[in-house]
Amino acid sequence: MDIEVRVRNRHGDRVDPVPFLVTAGLAFAFALSFGPLYGLAYGLTLPTSLAASTLTFAVAAAIAYHRLVRCAPPLDAGPLPPGPRVERLLYAGAAFGVLIVALTVPLL
Repeated sequence: MDIEVRVRNRHGDRVDPVPFLVTAGLAFAFALSFGPLYGLAYGLTLPTSLAASTLTFAVAAAIAYHRLVRCAPPLDAGPLPPGPRVERLLYAGAAFGVLIVALTVPLL
């Protein structure tokens, strides 16, 4: 049984859904792992912390969908030149590192 997911951008061209799925999965993991803990530490109730974390995940997933699916170039557009790809990868790595450090700093 072969399952094919057909994800299309705003022009109707097929795009690869994997970057969106990975980004949304990471957003889910971070938002619902750290969000309730930080919410409780700042005096929010558990339901409020979970609601805020879920809202944060939903916003992050919507932004990822817009950037990685809706505005994505079609599959047959060819690869991006290596310069912008490396630059994006470095910025993403730096942002991820800052996020990890910021989340591991003890709460005051």
